[in-house]
Amino acid sequence: MAGIYIHIPFCRQKCTYCDFTSFPDRLGYAEAYMACVYKEMELRKEELKDVEFDTVYFGGGTPSVIDPKYILGAMNQIRKCFRLKKGAEVTIEMNPGTVDEKKIEIYRKAGINRYSVGLQTAIDSQLADLNRIHTARHFAHTATLLKGENFNADVMIGLKEQTFEDIRKTIDFAVLGGASHISLYALTAEDGTPIYTDYLNGLLPDEDTVADFYERSRAYLEEKGFARYEISNFCKPGRESRHNLNYWRRGEYVGFGVSACSFMRERRLTNTLDLDEYMKCVLSGFLPVVDAEDIDEKTARFEYVMLHLRTREGLSLSDFSARYGDFFERYRNAYEKTKAFLSVEGDTLRVKDEYLYVQNSVVVEYMEA
Repeated sequence: MAGIYIHIPFCRQKCTYCDFTSFPDRLGYAEAYMACVYKEMELRKEELKDVEFDTVYFGGGTPSVIDPKYILGAMNQIRKCFRLKKGAEVTIEMNPGTVDEKKIEIYRKAGINRYSVGLQTAIDSQLADLNRIHTARHFAHTATLLKGENFNADVMIGLKEQTFEDIRKTIDFAVLGGASHISLYALTAEDGTPIYTDYLNGLLPDEDTVADFYERSRAYLEEKGFARYEISNFCKPGRESRHNLNYWRRGEYVGFGVSACSFMRERRLTNTLDLDEYMKCVLSGFLPVVDAEDIDEKTARFEYVMLHLRTREGLSLSDFSARYGDFFERYRNAYEKTKAFLSVEGDTLRVKDEYLYVQNSVVVEYMEA
């Protein structure tokens, strides 16, 4: 299985926590930029002619802020240039403040069959503090437009002055709206973002509080019928994100657009983060890659362990053995240090449920092994 990612770097305004490559002041470049994305696909057509893709994901930025005809054009170009599996999962990220009925109609025409909606919180004052352009009412309207569709709602924990009651209200709001998948993210205050000042001033909940919020949210989501299948992702039966599962299973993917990454044949490529440089490169007939890395076996092994142990399904010992040799021989010392946090059930090694939120402290032991 392989995936396609398309980065749409435009938005109306930057959220206070956003550390992604996005440009709130350059929406007028959308037409020229998308023409370059189409051309970049053409440049990689021959290289990828034998790859069958099972998922497509439009991320950002805010993909829903641009004219939907460009999303339709991108899907037409994908079908022209690549082999897209019948029944492929096609996802678009949306800000509720940028959605209307006509956009949804065109998305359906393009083949979009999964929607990821950035709710974040149902508390309007918290949305305003995050510099989001939408309100809870916008989300309710978007949910109405998506009735019967496969859609995810993003929920953030660890916001300023947030209580667990706020989180529970947000989860209830998302579920009532029809979300069959919920991504539960802990706010990360990255250096250089506006919200980092709140972090420095001690205005955000501390780590213990956020961990408590997470655990109580996990339990509440499970009461609502949402099973955790990855640290931050919960869904109703059969509603897992296939695109993201591919990442966690260390599958291959190709990325198009500014800052997009690709991972094919144990080689990782990263496009330039500079919008002007990206367009100049592509228009000149060159791939906009600024970093290329061949993954050695040691790094591949660690990535395999790290990514699989993020998930509820865990790591297949037989699959690991077929790729890299016996797990317990490879990681004898690391396993001895971490076995209290792990469970082995038949062929499966996984992080115990109660430690999944802090799995980073477990997998770090395998980094140098």
